[in-house]
Amino acid sequence: MDHGGMDHGDMGSMCSMNMLFTWNTKNLCVVFEGWRVTGVWSLIYTILAVIALTAGYEAVREASRRFELQHARKIEGLHHSSGSIPTPNERSSLLGLAGNSVAAEEKKGKTIKAVLYGVQVFYSFFIMLLFMTYNGWIMIAVGVGATIGYMLFSESSATKSAACH
Repeated sequence: MDHGGMDHGDMGSMCSMNMLFTWNTKNLCVVFEGWRVTGVWSLIYTILAVIALTAGYEAVREASRRFELQHARKIEGLHHSSGSIPTPNERSSLLGLAGNSVAAEEKKGKTIKAVLYGVQVFYSFFIMLLFMTYNGWIMIAVGVGATIGYMLFSESSATKSAACH
């Protein structure tokens, strides 16, 4: 059967899907088909973008830690101003208006912490997808970005593990 007249598409423009470590950047697509490395300059731009993205993740982590600390201090201050001795998750209506204020602030804080947590999870899985290109250049860029981000943004120790989730 003659298949000479059939158009099978341009196979040269397909994304490279590596399942083994490689330094090859030919037809490398990074997360999206539209984010493609086509030459030296697009590789350099991609490396810089990955470094910026990974450093940004460290900024989000630090913002989350700072919010949690600030929120805990605020709740503690509200408990002291109400004259009550707080117990874990205290939401008693016996505290009157101050108790309602504390409960409302706790709920607001929990909502913000949940949103920050969701952003961190999304961000970390996105970075995992970057790493899963199995491309050495991208992997190094992730490590460099994490290092730069930690140096620029982190005010606390690296006690939280850097994992996908």
